[in-house]
Amino acid sequence: MKTEIKTILQAVRAGRMSVDDAVLALKKEPFAELGYAKVDLHRSIRQGQPEVIYGAGKTVAQILGIAAQLQQSGQKTILITRLGAEAAERIGTVLDLDYRADARIGIIGAAAAPNGIGTIVVATGGTSDIPVAEEAAVTAEVYGNEVVRLYDVGVAGLHRLLAHLDELMRASVIIAVAGMEGALASVIGGLVDCPVIAVPTSVGYGASFEGLSALLSMLNSCASGVAAVNIDNGFGAGYLASMINHMEAK
Repeated sequence: MKTEIKTILQAVRAGRMSVDDAVLALKKEPFAELGYAKVDLHRSIRQGQPEVIYGAGKTVAQILGIAAQLQQSGQKTILITRLGAEAAERIGTVLDLDYRADARIGIIGAAAAPNGIGTIVVATGGTSDIPVAEEAAVTAEVYGNEVVRLYDVGVAGLHRLLAHLDELMRASVIIAVAGMEGALASVIGGLVDCPVIAVPTSVGYGASFEGLSALLSMLNSCASGVAAVNIDNGFGAGYLASMINHMEAK
């Protein structure tokens, strides 16, 4: 996955780049100081994917400044998460932005072509969980994964989930997104032989404690192979699912 450093080393081996030029490329400043942000320019070398801009709490000027720095460093695709519609509209007047309103994600540049080992299924308990699920699904798609969406298949009507057993059992990773009591992850975990990433959402009535009830249910799942991320963390689930789906390629 460390594509940038691999490209440099392959260029040296092929004679397209000198050793000195390669050393210079690797020694470049690991982050850019903008005053309000230290933009991580070496993240793709360390982790396989470049820095993502978390849009909530940032001004439009700050987002544009960080995006400009990432583009200047050669980053082809930039992901902006938790981006509001008003901010997206203003950013879109300056940059070519693909804004996914349901996911609250802005994309600058092209998504990678699907190159994982299989498909990632994103399933939700209810329609109200779709915004978090879309954050996960869009993130996974941007990082080069084929995504299958199964929405509103919660345990209140279990037959809806069982109607999609083929898609579930063909998946290499499943993201189960649910609020209320969060039972969807355990049910799916008991049906499949692939990792299940559980995403609790803040959907539910008072005793759901804004997702804490679902989180605790998922952490206490009796199904093997289920791991939980934080409440409403669709991005984290999509990123982790992509890493799992690329392990053989790595």
